[in-house]
Amino acid sequence: MMKARLVPLYFDAANERERGEFKEQLDRLKEMYGDVAEFLEPVCVGNALPEAADAVVFPQLIGAAFKESESLKKYDLPMIVLTSKFGTVEMWDWEIVYYLREKGMNVFSPYNIELAKVVIRAIAAKVQLKQGVKFLMFQDTPGEGMQAYIFKRFYWWEDEATQTMANAFGMKLIHKSWRKLAEDAKAISDDEARKISADWDINKAEDLTEKSFLSAVKLYIAAKAECEKEGNVVGIGCNCLNESFYSDSTPCLAWNMLFERDGIIFACEGDTLTLLSNYMIYQSLKAPFMMSNVYPFLVGMAALAHEKIDKFPDIEDPDNHALVVHCGYFGLVARQFCSRWILRPKALEIVDDNAVVVDCELPKGPATLAKVTADMKHIVIIEAEIEDYVQYPGSDCRNGALIRYKDGHKVMEGLSSHHAIVMSGDWKVQLLQMAKVFGLEPTVL
Repeated sequence: MMKARLVPLYFDAANERERGEFKEQLDRLKEMYGDVAEFLEPVCVGNALPEAADAVVFPQLIGAAFKESESLKKYDLPMIVLTSKFGTVEMWDWEIVYYLREKGMNVFSPYNIELAKVVIRAIAAKVQLKQGVKFLMFQDTPGEGMQAYIFKRFYWWEDEATQTMANAFGMKLIHKSWRKLAEDAKAISDDEARKISADWDINKAEDLTEKSFLSAVKLYIAAKAECEKEGNVVGIGCNCLNESFYSDSTPCLAWNMLFERDGIIFACEGDTLTLLSNYMIYQSLKAPFMMSNVYPFLVGMAALAHEKIDKFPDIEDPDNHALVVHCGYFGLVARQFCSRWILRPKALEIVDDNAVVVDCELPKGPATLAKVTADMKHIVIIEAEIEDYVQYPGSDCRNGALIRYKDGHKVMEGLSSHHAIVMSGDWKVQLLQMAKVFGLEPTVL
């Protein structure tokens, strides 16, 4: 992950004492934020900024800011106020911050270090997207396949969606053949797969065969080779369910290991909007994240029938609950985030009998759901809690999460997709800062 390049601004009107304090504060900031930011040479307000600058930082604000507002307004960059010796905004600067915001400037005033790092990382992620980092998506005929009646409804297959993403954020979405990737994986020898995975230390279910495991490893080897061949790849996905007939495995383990070993973000089912959301969220927040299906209890039998279960759990306040489940279990989560993680044989009928799936859990407690909407202008944020995990043996929900939110009816009106990113913990405040960096209008449910 690249660092954001911050240019410190100072005021010509500063006296000798203030200039000394500016230097002392800048030295503090370099120490506190050196892991996420590169500090460029300071610039006096009114002078041109270096082309390399991604954002402006104020180690110090003085009353001259009011008089220099027109000069400041010409800097078309985010502005971060970090004026206290604790690396946060000083209370005395709130009036200047408000004044500059009212003049149309995009000013951030973090009140703790972690929030400031979210802003700085989000700025870096936004720049990285604009520079054309690559998302690889493996698919052939996305609308047709094992569940065409479902998949032909999704906006992310549309050329319009791909173009809107590129126009809004700049990244490059590159489509490659899932069929060819699967064929390349099958051509890899068992010995090569054993060699590559020798140090993985994967927790495997007793009924998972070596053949299934090695097939999953081969997909990792083939996908990693494509990433290296393409270069500058930061995200990956494939149409693994609808086009499952091309592969004797599923990419669950492969995506986990690409994230773990190479830092490449993943998403399931060819969902490019989720892949983009995952990238933004993880690079900005460094929060535990995953993608899964959300089945609000209010949906009733339309959700139950799809998961092959008879009824939702018998609980109080069902209207404000959802079952979160994907591919037979909770969903695909990187094992470093999980309280439990095990590789099992496949659960869904539509994938190859040799395929694998991850059965895992995030810690119970506060959780946040989010996703960028199809217009790339909004982000939906749902404050929630993982209350428990529920099991329906023999169904397509063998271990799903029971999630509670504040108002199920608002959620039903506000959801933009059946896919949601689930984060362990309360990340609303951080997501709001991230949204401000990316110019997304937040809807909090």
